[in-house]
Amino acid sequence: MSFDLGAGLKGKAVLLTGAAGGIGREVARAFAGAGARVAAVDLNQAQADAVVAELEGGPHLAIGYDLRALAGHGPLIERVVETFGGLDALVQTAAVLIRRPSVFDVSEADWDIQHEVNLKANFFLAQAAARVMVGQGRGGRIINFTSQGWQSGGFGGSVAYAAAKGGIVSMTRGLARSLAKEKITVNAVSPGAADTAMMRSGMDEAALAATINQIPLGYMAHPSQLAGAVLFLASDHADYITGATINVSGGWLMY
Repeated sequence: MSFDLGAGLKGKAVLLTGAAGGIGREVARAFAGAGARVAAVDLNQAQADAVVAELEGGPHLAIGYDLRALAGHGPLIERVVETFGGLDALVQTAAVLIRRPSVFDVSEADWDIQHEVNLKANFFLAQAAARVMVGQGRGGRIINFTSQGWQSGGFGGSVAYAAAKGGIVSMTRGLARSLAKEKITVNAVSPGAADTAMMRSGMDEAALAATINQIPLGYMAHPSQLAGAVLFLASDHADYITGATINVSGGWLMY
């Protein structure tokens, strides 16, 4: 085994959702830097195009797609396979966060969209990707994104988000058990406070300062600091890791 972080990733085909987000963009850059080919999926085609234009190596692929359209998951993966000749890893960073002042302000619509994007779409895209990986017969990697809120419960106004992210942890473990015999590993990354537009949404400077004050390392993570954990889980170094949730929170969450 090569002991560079991206061991085994050169030439691999990676499907990445939420590619234009703060974390997704850095994950795309990391995979491209390791020599992988990236299918960058985002709701907005122009933003997906912009991400791919920044990537080294390639060829890469930009896809604008609403992941809530479950019927299109199969064709989406087929397009990646046709372009790259296969699929080796699925990384799901796409998410929606809606903060409300309190739990009493959370609406049914808030609940529905966060569960449709953050949990339901994750499961069915993983299912579609796993079908392809099983057919290829060489295993694969599925890496999901949860949140520190899966364990803390989040705040009252983000309870729907936290509930969906708790579902991601359970889903990750269930898929890991179900797919292990196919040599498909399934793991999750759990960010704490990453300095992204999503993290800052609905929070004033006082709330952000209070959050940072709880982090032992004393600052919010740069999105690139999440990319290393993803690259590790996709690499040869993580061959024997499945069903795990990797906590990347600067010490904010310890367990």
